[in-house]
Amino acid sequence: QVQLAESGGDSVQAGGSLRISCAASGDTDSTYCLGWSRQSPGKEREGVAVIWSRGGSSDYADSVKGRFTISQDNAKKTLYLEMNSLKPEDTGMYYCAAGLNLLSCQMAIRFPTMLQNWGQGTQVTVSS
Repeated sequence: QVQLAESGGDSVQAGGSLRISCAASGDTDSTYCLGWSRQSPGKEREGVAVIWSRGGSSDYADSVKGRFTISQDNAKKTLYLEMNSLKPEDTGMYYCAAGLNLLSCQMAIRFPTMLQNWGQGTQVTVSS
């Protein structure tokens, strides 16, 4: 099991930037990947970004490519999401999650709920 705790959510103006973090603990060596997803009221959870635990390659949803950057600090066991040029449609609860097998990581953007261990989320609100 991997325990995850998000932090750093805030309210920002459109066009602004924000970095959110996710601290991992527990059996972190068992993870294949870590990912960020988001959900706003009345909408399905949307995969945002994923980074592979070994090698560090990453993938993004089309809606955030070029604006968001996922990164990880293995020494600190912390995952980050740097968000730039924020838009009101980026508003939502942002969750980090761990993928414990290959398939869930390959599907993390299209089907984020396949990831196994989840944090409680951190709220990001972008106002116009």
